[in-house]
Amino acid sequence: MRLTSFVIALVAVMLLGSGAQGQQWATKMFDSTSHNFGSVARGAKAEYEFTLTNPYMQDVHIRSVSTSCGCTTATIKKPTLKTYESGVIHAKFNSHLFLGKKGATITVNIDRPQRATVRLRVDGYIHSDLILNPKSADLGTVERGSGAERHISVRYAGRYSLRIVGVKSLNPHITAKVAANSGVRPASYDLHVQLDKEAPAGYIKESLVLMTDHHQLKQIPVMVEARVLPEITVTPDTLFLGVLKPGEKITKNVVISGKKPFVIKSIAANHEGAEFATRGIDVAKPMHLVPVTIVAGESPGALVHKITIETDASPDRPELNSYAVVQP
Repeated sequence: MRLTSFVIALVAVMLLGSGAQGQQWATKMFDSTSHNFGSVARGAKAEYEFTLTNPYMQDVHIRSVSTSCGCTTATIKKPTLKTYESGVIHAKFNSHLFLGKKGATITVNIDRPQRATVRLRVDGYIHSDLILNPKSADLGTVERGSGAERHISVRYAGRYSLRIVGVKSLNPHITAKVAANSGVRPASYDLHVQLDKEAPAGYIKESLVLMTDHHQLKQIPVMVEARVLPEITVTPDTLFLGVLKPGEKITKNVVISGKKPFVIKSIAANHEGAEFATRGIDVAKPMHLVPVTIVAGESPGALVHKITIETDASPDRPELNSYAVVQP
């Protein structure tokens, strides 16, 4: 969460009340409002997540989403968003059902705190002569530090020649190599995707790009997915506390768990106003329940804490963020 988002939150309350900005308050919640899938292989997995964050003091509720074309399916992952909470509109390009140039407008209907409509756009070209098998590089669930790999077959049966000349990855922990199957017609390649052992814990969902010498299919996206499990997990990883009165206290339980018994060496916040019940954290066990209390200050505005946890199980230090707004 960028600091500017917290400043926007205070200004946005006035915009919601006056209605001076029409429905711009709703559009401004989205990180982006359009996405181009580019050249998509028939049946390949092509998905995109439109992320939105609620910077307002009121809850935001998404009533429904709809699409203008059956080539795209849209779903809501979290209909109600509290202050500073993020959600996703998931767009899936139905490359197994449609061919050619396709696009859709996704209509997002919001009914709280005010009625508003936001329109998102997706486009792409689905090629019948290009096939990936399997449809994506799904690496599955990976233990932290173990790495993973996957092989994909890339076949092109178009009327013009196609040669893959390179692979581009935006993730430094994901690499790929391409090998041509000589003497095979139509053009066939083996794509070897590898996740290195240094990949941090978390969910990976992004695309490799195959670079070609084809005059139309210059870039071919290949989706890569993986879930890298950490040594220590914190549940929830974010505390959204909503609107608090000056001086108000709120306590939430946080579960810190590991694959084997461990000791919590320290737990601390980067600002005053966070208190922790630390009884028993120096005893080795596979799960610790730690009550976290946030105390609102007297000054109105954003109340943000980054809580860092140190254990004897891993050199990594898991973090927990808490967000709240102190009302005037």
